Amino acid sequence: MKRRPTLIMAMVPFLNEHLLTPAHWQRIEALCEVPDREPLTAFAEARAPQLLAAAEILLTSWGCPVIDAQVLAQAPRLGAIVHAAGTVKQHLTAACWDRGLAVTSAAAANAVPVAEYTLGAILFANKRVFQIRQRYREVREFRWWPLEFPALGNFGKVVGIIGASFVGRKVLELLRPFAFDVRLYDPFVNAADAAAMGARKADLDDLLREADIVSVHAPALPETHHMLDRARLALMKEGATLINTARGALIDAEALEDELKSGRLYAVIDTTEPEILPPESPLYDLPNVVLTPHIAGSMGAETQRMASLAIDEIERFVHGEPLRYAIQYSDLARIA
Repeated sequence: MKRRPTLIMAMVPFLNEHLLTPAHWQRIEALCEVPDREPLTAFAEARAPQLLAAAEILLTSWGCPVIDAQVLAQAPRLGAIVHAAGTVKQHLTAACWDRGLAVTSAAAANAVPVAEYTLGAILFANKRVFQIRQRYREVREFRWWPLEFPALGNFGKVVGIIGASFVGRKVLELLRPFAFDVRLYDPFVNAADAAAMGARKADLDDLLREADIVSVHAPALPETHHMLDRARLALMKEGATLINTARGALIDAEALEDELKSGRLYAVIDTTEPEILPPESPLYDLPNVVLTPHIAGSMGAETQRMASLAIDEIERFVHGEPLRYAIQYSDLARIA
């Protein structure tokens, strides 16, 4: 019988029970030896040296401590780091790739709920669901709603997608059944690729001028910091809706607040800069803003999709097959 490689975990402890179901554990333990089901939360823990010395596969998720050359020196048998969450930038260092480790993440699985949230936001935004709900509470009578909310409805609306990331591509896929005119801005995508995804390639400024909905799915990089600045937000037409499920740093927060306070734009915002807005922020109360606390990504049972993808990758590694979602060091310059 083939020897099973040793797997250890590093993540915040409460994820252990939410992320991994009994069915997941059955799959893991059929593939690997697991000397301790309790994840490491710090590599300075008393049990860490023994676990790291045995580790051939490291399963990580949110809250994993930084893995640098000093940590790797304690893990001479380690061959793969499998991240059951999205970005690996917060805990992996160049030393992981210098060692030749196989690295993979569940970003593709985490993209699914973000894209679902985005689709719901697009459909509700064009129908002005939240604003009409509030107005209906106030008047409590029949109104011809298109008179109060011009351009109401989804048919034929221009939807602009910024970024053909995992999330951006999934959003494009979900938009296919609807009668939208979809535009895509991504400097790494050509016109043919955009068309294959159901969109028309667009210049960023043109997209902002023409779109009824602008949805942001670009990675947070030095090059994308405040990519939607005051000048670019001013390009958006009156009554357009901005959706941000990516990172708050992609948008100039002060400029966005000014636009929203003026009432010129609508917004559905799941990510902000800072991550938690101060209590006095007007975004909590503005009638043209739907503000949620970074819930678009995997929450609750949705985390189990990430676990399933991670275990699929572990299975490929154990069987000597190529990883489907392998991450190279060079990828870090253009991914979230």
